[in-house]
Amino acid sequence: MEVKTIGVVGAGAMGRGIAYAAAFGGYRTVLEDVSPEMLEQGLTYIRQALDEGVARGKVTPEQKATALANLTTSSSIEDVCRETDLLIEAVPEEMEVKLEIFTIFDKFALPGAILASNTSSLSITELAAITFRAADCIGMHFFNPVPKMKLLEIVRALETSEATVQACAAVGRRMGKEVVVIRESPGFITSRINAMIGNEAFYMLQEGIASAEDIDKALKLGLNHPMGPFELVDLVGLDVRLNILEYLHKTLGEKYRPSPLLLQYVNAGRLGRKSGRGVYDYNSDGGKK
Repeated sequence: MEVKTIGVVGAGAMGRGIAYAAAFGGYRTVLEDVSPEMLEQGLTYIRQALDEGVARGKVTPEQKATALANLTTSSSIEDVCRETDLLIEAVPEEMEVKLEIFTIFDKFALPGAILASNTSSLSITELAAITFRAADCIGMHFFNPVPKMKLLEIVRALETSEATVQACAAVGRRMGKEVVVIRESPGFITSRINAMIGNEAFYMLQEGIASAEDIDKALKLGLNHPMGPFELVDLVGLDVRLNILEYLHKTLGEKYRPSPLLLQYVNAGRLGRKSGRGVYDYNSDGGKK
């Protein structure tokens, strides 16, 4: 099938980024959230990202105008289901929440619509099992910040059809992404490896082996990582990383047991950039200190 319209459920950091990529890719895009404030913040982010692209010469004024014309918002998941043929949920990384969204998708989505989850680690097969359209269910794992990150992991669940895989891969390429297709496994590719690296970094910090700054510097300069593990977890969110590790620990065993220091930071409300403090402290302009 050819996707023409995309609905994105959840206007948080990932949802607004996915909506940007969809609208910029030429798709009629509906961004949904129950919170009017989140929707407004999402639109502000998208406009700023487009303005930044124009300023850097990566986006033409015409492309910006077209992308904004492609984008609308909604506060009703049911309405979005009835008017789009690819639905992408970008709600918090909690299975219960995602199951609830997929139940709504299954009930209200158009016949033949694709139901996609932006989960970074959870089981697409489990999400598909509560629907009557498992062949149409798939994982589309984008990366933050979506406008700048090139990778898209397409996750094939147990009963995902080849037509669904190919349709989503075509969407990803039209969004300007490099696409990899993988068979479902806990953590997929990137989350599984990133979680282990980041967790080990917390154990090293906990043991006093080196400072957070020096661990980040070592991985950037010695392993050519674009960001250090602590810079990355502050961007992604320490709570998100903890949820992933807890799921991987449950499904893959002891090597993914979360560091006690990571758990302590989350319990203290140190969630990263979004809370103003994670491994690092952030001032009002988002800078690290």
